[in-house]
Amino acid sequence: AVTTRGIVTRVNNNGFFIQSDTPDGNSQTSEGLFVFTSSAPTVVANQLVQLTGTVAEYNTGAASNALTASRPITQLTNVSGLSTLASNQALAPTPLTLPATQDELEALEGMLVQVTNTLTASQNYFQGRYGQVTLSAEGRLVKPTNIHPAGSVAAQQLAEANAQRQLLLDDGSSLQNPTPIPYIGADNTLRAGDTLDGLVGVLDYGLSTASNTGLASYKVHPTQAVNFQRAHPRSAKPADVGGNLKVASFNVLNYFTTFTNGQTASGGSGQGCSLGSSVAAGNCRGADNLTEFTRQRDKIVQALLGLDADVVGLMEIQNNGNAAAQNLVDALNAVAGAGTYATVPLPVAFDATVGGSPTGTDAIRVALIHKPAKVTPQGSALADTDAVHNRPPLAQAFATPNGERFTIVVNHFKSKSCSDASGANADQGDGQGCYNASRQAQASRLLTFVNELQARTSDSDVLVIGDLNAYGKEDPILTLAQGGLQDLIAAFEGESGYSYVFDGEVGYLDHALATAGARAQVSGVTHWHINADEPFVIDYDMNFKRSPATGQCYVSSATSCSPDLYTATPYRSSDHDPVLIGLNLLKSLTGTAGRDTLVGTPGDDVITGLAGADRLTGGNGRDTFAYTGLRDGSDTITDFVPGVDRIDLSAVVALLRGTHGVTSTDLIASGHIQLI
Repeated sequence: AVTTRGIVTRVNNNGFFIQSDTPDGNSQTSEGLFVFTSSAPTVVANQLVQLTGTVAEYNTGAASNALTASRPITQLTNVSGLSTLASNQALAPTPLTLPATQDELEALEGMLVQVTNTLTASQNYFQGRYGQVTLSAEGRLVKPTNIHPAGSVAAQQLAEANAQRQLLLDDGSSLQNPTPIPYIGADNTLRAGDTLDGLVGVLDYGLSTASNTGLASYKVHPTQAVNFQRAHPRSAKPADVGGNLKVASFNVLNYFTTFTNGQTASGGSGQGCSLGSSVAAGNCRGADNLTEFTRQRDKIVQALLGLDADVVGLMEIQNNGNAAAQNLVDALNAVAGAGTYATVPLPVAFDATVGGSPTGTDAIRVALIHKPAKVTPQGSALADTDAVHNRPPLAQAFATPNGERFTIVVNHFKSKSCSDASGANADQGDGQGCYNASRQAQASRLLTFVNELQARTSDSDVLVIGDLNAYGKEDPILTLAQGGLQDLIAAFEGESGYSYVFDGEVGYLDHALATAGARAQVSGVTHWHINADEPFVIDYDMNFKRSPATGQCYVSSATSCSPDLYTATPYRSSDHDPVLIGLNLLKSLTGTAGRDTLVGTPGDDVITGLAGADRLTGGNGRDTFAYTGLRDGSDTITDFVPGVDRIDLSAVVALLRGTHGVTSTDLIASGHIQLI
């Protein structure tokens, strides 16, 4: 046993930290120590105390956990003779600047520190469960393989830099499901991307979750109020992507109309979900009951309404025929109006000789919904039943009212989860996770499928969307690019594009790619950040949550539960952000130098009369009447609808200003352009 003294810097629920009041001046060794009491201690912060105990090196994780075994924390146990020598003995915190190496942090372990950087919330997944938020200096952490090829020196360097830029903000308690939820804002969220200055607390090391074989990290237990700034506010709608038609891709996180309790959305009971040849409630992955399902559905409906896409590819729809997809469409139409959306019927196999189910053998499948007023399916939906896919890609050709055609292919590649992974599918340590070989094979097969679709439909315009479970510069995505598909996220969002947060790092698993013909018609692409940045605790799940009406845990067997912050809004409707793509699918009609009569289609047209006194009729749709030269005037537009149709004079304005040197700021007022 040893007897020591120190100033109490932080009191936790099972012990407290002390720091020497007579430091040795060696910056390579810590002046702090954790005193383990197993129950709530009686000391208070800023007391100078003396005590006797046993010095122990404590592995915070399992013996098999290499992370925690390599960095045990020094603590004092079997405490006796605890006495208070003085009060109000506040210590000045030691400055801590990130990035910092593990050894540099270890020298401050157990000490009161003040982080000098502005810190960014990089992950809030465990905020409600464990009271933890991952913080990073110098902005957000980017997944290395999102912007650098896997295994490259640049990817390795970024991984090392990311590790040195982050800390875990803890709530100083080992209790789960804390009440109130730490660090939540007045609007019941803390978004990844929000910032924090002047963090003061005690530096500690230990497990990041309740799993004793899981990740471990350096963490700060705050000793002063933590006030985040809303640096990354919510957006009520996605950014404008332009075009006259919108396509979305949305992983809806296990939308199951059969619940884990065996009941169904239609009132059935004793049912199960299909997984291969097995049918059991244990295969169901979504809501536990009808109440949870309603909460889940209402959030997804609000997200889809906000996207307002004309075609939506969906991932993680229950593989129960078209029942789950139709249920979602019915709920969507109940708000948007009858007939606004329709499901694309179940696919048939592209090649019936290959065999296999067109919807696959997994419990989930991909699906398509669309607005019948905007697009019409052409022929049957087609699935690639090649054995490389357990969730076959789904393809559907569409036509717009003006006759323009395009094909959508919806995908959901093999996940990075390492369950049963072996051989080439085991984690290769290059940042791509498990089953990269399978995803690579799926990417190669997808290229073949796209070529086959182009040949069958006689249309080169193909959009490939979906959750490919591969980041922007991982092997499967590079394979698709090498095969001629263009990465629309990279083109429109660049290195800032992301749809998912994992281990505090952002990247995009949710992709939009296009053949050359389709790429020429893309007007814009964006991810709508309604999910990845939001805390898990605000989603539909009722486990570990407390009813605001009764004050009791929803699940009676739960020993602790947090406040229920659920709202029927798009935010945290899934764990993936949806992708939105704008397309310019316009029919072009061009006249001659003489007098023409041009009549548009029932859809969206661009009508250019050229010189001569032309008679132009747009017809239905949102039409554009374009003028390209100074001799193009004297036309009659028979059905121009203000606020719907538009007149494009950009080429004329360029001629007046560039070629003819007109400087007037108002070309109509100056008489250079006349509208009669």
